[in-house]
Amino acid sequence: MPYSLAIAHYTSPYLTVYNRVGDVLTKIANPATLPAGIGRGVAWSPDGTSLAVVYDTSPYLTVYNRAGDVLTKIADPATLPVGNGYGAAWSPDGTSLAVAHNASPYLTVYNRVGDVLTKIANPATLPAGVGHGVAWSSDGTSLAVVHSTSPYLTLYNRAGDVLTKIADPATLPANVGYGVAWSPDGTSLAVGHAGSP
Repeated sequence: MPYSLAIAHYTSPYLTVYNRVGDVLTKIANPATLPAGIGRGVAWSPDGTSLAVVYDTSPYLTVYNRAGDVLTKIADPATLPVGNGYGAAWSPDGTSLAVAHNASPYLTVYNRVGDVLTKIANPATLPAGVGHGVAWSSDGTSLAVVHSTSPYLTLYNRAGDVLTKIADPATLPANVGYGVAWSPDGTSLAVGHAGSP
């Protein structure tokens, strides 16, 4: 399978996917079923066979399977995100999908078996505001969520299907969090936010 780049964007078709060969990017055909609104985030599964897209119109999330250059929408989960999707991330093993969104509980996590996405229980402690981004650690045992309200970053440990909030860092992000990423070894976490620095 070629390397591919997916971009979520503001105007229809809201999603554009390119194949990369060397330094050449070539657009593939749009999927038959497009995202329903303004694209806000995309995430490939680790094996590159599934693509999640989040956007600002119900159902807020679309997942595609990829076969060659064809993207085919799978069935929506029975429980959808409850508001505009802003960020998505697959777990390293591709069996879980986390979605950050703009309405409480601000975070929705699904387990995937085959083509079925099943929502797991919300964590006992929710993110404090609109979820803007999510990231799994490299071993899949920690999930970081950045959001619009202090402390702007919420970290969870995962055991089975239970997400448990861990203590906030002593020094918090300075303002609204918009992006988050773990280092490949899972020992460092970077947060992009609205206030200096």
